Amino acid sequence: MFFRFLTVSLLIFSSFSVQAKPFEQDSVLLSSKTLVITFIGHGSLKFEYERKQIYIDPCSMFGDYSTMHKADLILITHQHRDHFDSVAISQIATNQTDIFLNQLSFKILKRGKILKNGDKVQWDGIIIETVPAYNLVHKRKDGRLFHPKGEGNGYVLTIDGKRIYIAGDTENTPEMKNLKDIFIAFLPMNIPYTMTPEMVANAVKSFKPQILYPYHYGNTDVNVLLKLLQSETIDIRIRQMQ
Repeated sequence: MFFRFLTVSLLIFSSFSVQAKPFEQDSVLLSSKTLVITFIGHGSLKFEYERKQIYIDPCSMFGDYSTMHKADLILITHQHRDHFDSVAISQIATNQTDIFLNQLSFKILKRGKILKNGDKVQWDGIIIETVPAYNLVHKRKDGRLFHPKGEGNGYVLTIDGKRIYIAGDTENTPEMKNLKDIFIAFLPMNIPYTMTPEMVANAVKSFKPQILYPYHYGNTDVNVLLKLLQSETIDIRIRQMQ
């Protein structure tokens, strides 16, 4: 495996001392500024950039949000309970917190700005683009897809000139594979709900992110993915994001 370290990355631990287990963190150099990524668990992440606190899919199943910094921005990919938690949101949100979310999450939370697939907004110097997040293959027993097209969002954030893709719950869709200039990608790998390792590898070989974080991977063997991508010049980083 050829790991290409194009950024300054330091594995450190969170200062959330009240947590039973400290969260992993990476500090990643973007064009000229640093992004600190906190791996809360599953699909829940926190970005810290220029003193701004950005949360993705906060969920109390994976961390005690009452102990965490207040949010400047919250992004919700979709309304499933392992990605949308109104209690966790209430613990980090203030009256000044901006929340971007899909329509079905808005119906529950009754707060925030609805973003649909294909939308593009700016927030405090950060460009946020939505990417469709949906299943192609995996279905429920009744034949319905776990994540129908048009319901959930992935997000591409352009921060300090670098594009960061948080995929949400999705498979290797044409929209994903057509992405360009992705610096960091967070891709789910948890069958039957999202992608198999083979699907992740297929997507990665198409849009070629510089750094790949598998996340939302449950009990999936990440070594299968590493073997599938062993000839690729991609920095693959495994963190505790089951």
